[in-house]
Amino acid sequence: MVGALLRQLAPMHPPQSISRRRWLQLAGSGALGLNLGGLLKAQAASVPANNIKPIRACILIFYYGGPSHLDTFDLKPNAPVEVRGEFKPISTAVPGLQICEHLPKLAKWMHKAAVIRSLSHQARLHDSASIHVLTGRPLEGPDRELFAPQPQFYPSHGGAVAYMQRSQQRVLPFASLPYEFHNVVPTPAQGGGFLGQEFDPLRIEADPANLAYQAAMFRPVADLAAERMAERRQLLESLDPTNAAGQRLRDNLDRAYRLLSSEPIRQAVDVTREPQEVRERYGFGTGPVAVGEGGGGGNGSEMGYARQMRGQNLLLARRLVEAGVPFVNVYDFKQQGQNWDAHFNNAGQHKNHLLPQADQALAALIQDLDERGLLDSTLIVGLGEFGRTPKINAQGGRDHWPDCYSVLLAGGGVTGGAVYGASDRLGAYPAIDMVTPGDLAATIFWRFGIDPAAEIHDQTGRPHRLASGEPIKRLFGA
Repeated sequence: MVGALLRQLAPMHPPQSISRRRWLQLAGSGALGLNLGGLLKAQAASVPANNIKPIRACILIFYYGGPSHLDTFDLKPNAPVEVRGEFKPISTAVPGLQICEHLPKLAKWMHKAAVIRSLSHQARLHDSASIHVLTGRPLEGPDRELFAPQPQFYPSHGGAVAYMQRSQQRVLPFASLPYEFHNVVPTPAQGGGFLGQEFDPLRIEADPANLAYQAAMFRPVADLAAERMAERRQLLESLDPTNAAGQRLRDNLDRAYRLLSSEPIRQAVDVTREPQEVRERYGFGTGPVAVGEGGGGGNGSEMGYARQMRGQNLLLARRLVEAGVPFVNVYDFKQQGQNWDAHFNNAGQHKNHLLPQADQALAALIQDLDERGLLDSTLIVGLGEFGRTPKINAQGGRDHWPDCYSVLLAGGGVTGGAVYGASDRLGAYPAIDMVTPGDLAATIFWRFGIDPAAEIHDQTGRPHRLASGEPIKRLFGA
């Protein structure tokens, strides 16, 4: 079990300024895709607050494949039919703020959430885009997919937070679940990057057959007595502390032993301890469909591995946060093509296979954290690597579109019901307040009380700024 644990163990663009008069002109014409209620909420987000406490945790939900912003949080009901699609907007708990009709449960909790409608970058392929979004930095070189393993350079957000909080010596500073996602090879955006493997997450794998997770990895070997464990610890302490390799081994083994002895973490991973009614609130999806049984030619989210665990993933994330884990990454799908990448039948994919589970689970997570008094101290970030094209293609799908799309933020002190930024009339480009992945990274770090301008160093000693952007403080009343 120790061995299993050990194995795991673009420059920012300034926001566009705009006058109040022009704001009202654009909003009145519908060019921003905002109604007056959303406008007022966005303005409310700029009211300064006297005291904003740092968050204790972040749950980042990565909707791999790229959800359609035009069919979720930025509908364009007045656009041409080939842009707006077939979905209708519905009202939410926030007067004037509307989202997709296939997000009815989440609509009831939008007073605890905010939407960024102007995230933008230039990576048009899955690997490049995922790297940019999950590290806040673009992949060096041309926009591309990766066909051979490549070392990760910049750290993921969770890895950076673990590094910046390393003096706190947490039992588990960073976790990811329920698998490592990949296109052709695992996308190098999921670990500590140049900060080192000690800042990689602990990967908690799904057990879809039993609707559970591999909690056995946290249990000591049954026949390993406490005395033998103590002897092994003494041997560990005898290693030469002046030897770098020996010190790394000491550190890694110490992490493993602390995890094995952590009852809160062990219990958190065992979601079967949760009341059945709570598990059902998050939802159990149907299992993947085999090729030739309604799944098409190998594409489609209905074929996604462990898709029945999508709701339970968010339940596990809540349990980990409750057990003291500061950063949890949840990857909604594992395999490229069998995820949110709706190049064909976009409406059918979203309506039948993608949105219902996501809606139920995300609403349950917000409600659960709120009822447990954890929502204000936990920031939820939900996004994909890009959005989808404004124009529907000949196969009824939407293609990759990183130029402008949406991010959902909930909890963590965010101004409920706020809308930050806006897309143009067709949802194609930011109309105001463009946000970059670097800005989003800076916002996450800032909410932890970490300076986004702090200096970190790669393995050659070269300095790097922690985040390339600036935090979106107005969303939090600062």
